[in-house]
Amino acid sequence: MSNRHLSRIIVLQTLYEWDFRPEADLIELAKLNVENFHEPVDEAFIERVVNGVIEHVSELDTVIARAAPEWPVEQIASIDKTVLRIAIYELAHEEETPPRVVINEAVELAKAFGGDNSSKFINGVLGTLYREDPRYADESLSTDDSIEQLKELNDQGSDLV
Repeated sequence: MSNRHLSRIIVLQTLYEWDFRPEADLIELAKLNVENFHEPVDEAFIERVVNGVIEHVSELDTVIARAAPEWPVEQIASIDKTVLRIAIYELAHEEETPPRVVINEAVELAKAFGGDNSSKFINGVLGTLYREDPRYADESLSTDDSIEQLKELNDQGSDLV
């Protein structure tokens, strides 16, 4: 498991718990989640994304509502909502990570932690946002291309995936 992937799992765990206990100390939650794994993680990334999602949560939820109008945000499963918040935050604010990597990572988190249809839902919402974003107008979202890009980054030992 790559450093950045494990870091995203910790971000997910921290924000998922926060969704149920908004009064909880996020820094302490993140530290406890980091301690549960005995592998190196990108603590700066974890802190940046956790704090960024919390700071922008209402904006992120507005984006989710716009991209999935048939699913009111309050009716989306908490784990799916958390995965979407993380991915949308990364797409908007973590520009060093390619958007296809962010989307693929979100889909993998949904497969690992969500329900039976979570990965399809996450992929659909993020794919819609990707296609609508003028920054990516020259790119096309192809699963085969995305998988190849992930493999290349992984082969290069990148910590972005």
